Amino acid sequence: MVSIVTATTSSLVPTLPGAAYTDPAVFEAEKRRIFERSWVCVCRADAVERPGRFVRVEVGDESVLVVRGRDGVVRAFRNHCRHRGARLCAEESGELGKSIRCRYHAWTYGLDGHLIAAPNMREMPDLVKADHGLHRVAVEQWLGHVWVDLAADSEPLAAQVEPQVLARLGTLAALDRYGIDRLGVAATVVYEVESNWKAIVENFMECYHCATIHPELTAALPQFASGYGTVSGGVGAGAVFAEHVDGFSLSGAASGRRLPGLLPADDRVFHGIVLRPNVFLILVPDHVAFFRLVPTSAGHTRVVVDWLFDRDAMAAADFDPGDAVAILDITNRQDFEACERCQLGMRSSAFEGVLVPAEHVIGAFHDYYRDAMDLRR
Repeated sequence: MVSIVTATTSSLVPTLPGAAYTDPAVFEAEKRRIFERSWVCVCRADAVERPGRFVRVEVGDESVLVVRGRDGVVRAFRNHCRHRGARLCAEESGELGKSIRCRYHAWTYGLDGHLIAAPNMREMPDLVKADHGLHRVAVEQWLGHVWVDLAADSEPLAAQVEPQVLARLGTLAALDRYGIDRLGVAATVVYEVESNWKAIVENFMECYHCATIHPELTAALPQFASGYGTVSGGVGAGAVFAEHVDGFSLSGAASGRRLPGLLPADDRVFHGIVLRPNVFLILVPDHVAFFRLVPTSAGHTRVVVDWLFDRDAMAAADFDPGDAVAILDITNRQDFEACERCQLGMRSSAFEGVLVPAEHVIGAFHDYYRDAMDLRR
């Protein structure tokens, strides 16, 4: 593996070296040290809304099945048979019925992962069956999504995400007010980005680039034209809409009714938050944008963005999320093009990136990354 070591000098702080973004060996190490040792958001909870419904997801190098059992409980398992390791489900999603059956030798598991049958082994002792159920993966639901952790000694999800929420919003209640788990999906866009996942995280964390490439965004949120904004503001700080703007949309009009749990202080305010390792949130008064990053290689990341609105608002005959989708979709495409340009430059043997003071917030992400990868400056 390539060593990732940088030194800090003056107000221009070095970024991670180019190899951190481009080297396949680094990405392989990240899968082991970050994505297989952290809580990772993998899908919407309503993707497994009824018993027998499953979703197959990739976490690091592991294939994981997320399944809702007959008892209504969502569970996650490593996606291989305990007999000879055959992949159980190759499809991305579907219906399992009442059991999970291996297509190779027909070992059959309940939706709770227990081995319930194997050909020619009717007399298999219950103790043996108990020892050969599917390998369980820690799973929790939060913000209307399913999160899994492959680590054998995983802590509760709250231990990972709550400090991040507090560091950005100041209180857990500030996020709770948006009622994200109760919102419905009004639109989804999937972006295939030829960029390393870390470059996308870093882009979201700073607004030094906003005045250069985001005319629509800075028209709605003038503070971002200063170079400061998004998650680089103080704890709890949000960006205030421009005077002529009533909603975070291309026209400046609100696209839906105000989310019911918000306070007057939340009106006309935009918050952005990173939940490492693979989620971004944009919080505005009438909706939430939920970003889920799926790194697939050192130079490619799939980004799934859901626009979430109050379900009652979505039921109105005149509801149309297109205006809200438009401004963020334009911004996303501008950002991802910039990330792809950086990815090309990071391949150069002469690359030595730096952060200016407006970008120093990215240093906290780099500290997290070095700690997770067990690197030293």
